[in-house]
Amino acid sequence: MSVDWQLRQTGPADGRDTVLLLPGGMCSARSYADVMSQPGLAGLRLVAVTLPGQAGTPPPDDCSVERYAELTAELADEVGADVVVGFSMGAVVALEMIVSGAFTGPAVLLGVSISPADEPAFFRALARAGDVLGGLPAAVLAKGAAAMAGRADLPPRRRAELRADFARNVPRHVQPGLRAYLRWLHRHEQRVERLCAAGVPTWVVHAEKGDGGLTDEERRVLTACPHIRVVTLPGAVFFLPNEVPGRIADIILEAAARVRR
Repeated sequence: MSVDWQLRQTGPADGRDTVLLLPGGMCSARSYADVMSQPGLAGLRLVAVTLPGQAGTPPPDDCSVERYAELTAELADEVGADVVVGFSMGAVVALEMIVSGAFTGPAVLLGVSISPADEPAFFRALARAGDVLGGLPAAVLAKGAAAMAGRADLPPRRRAELRADFARNVPRHVQPGLRAYLRWLHRHEQRVERLCAAGVPTWVVHAEKGDGGLTDEERRVLTACPHIRVVTLPGAVFFLPNEVPGRIADIILEAAARVRR
């Protein structure tokens, strides 16, 4: 499948490192605008991309997490990505890229879910309901996310952009991806152990509340892994790239410093 990627780029074309930014589900590349504008990242080439099927873009031929990882790994090669950063769905794709061996550079996983317990019960129920209700659960999730964006501590313009992106989603395109993601979560493929075994410098970032979380066992294994850093940001944060962009930029700089030269 040939994907017509929607890219947003900042920084020098010959920057010292290239960072590929993968947004959350139903979001577009511009959801990273706050991170990309951070002065500390000015020396890096930043490439944000809208994942296929999200924010109104055409869906992929296969909505499985594995297929998303394959397509995104190809893009990472094309743009010469040294570091991959993913938020929520984008973090899941980045995780699959790492454990499959498709990407070996440093990675930052923001708000990543690794097992069913990391996702709220209502989300899992809605994803399953798509088998009976078609695209209706995806439409409900998009409206709920838009409402959350409207309440987030963000400038009015950014809130409006996020809500507009959620409104662009086509439920019948999003729902197959939700079902595929739920299947991926339930396969219990020892992803935490595989992530540790991959040997890739990785930052796993969550807020204390708001963006999901890790089980105690997942946190224990990840914390014990020498090349993985678990970061817990204080307070309640739902949209990490938008609500705490300065902190995310700092972590990206840490990851870029670990690029093998």
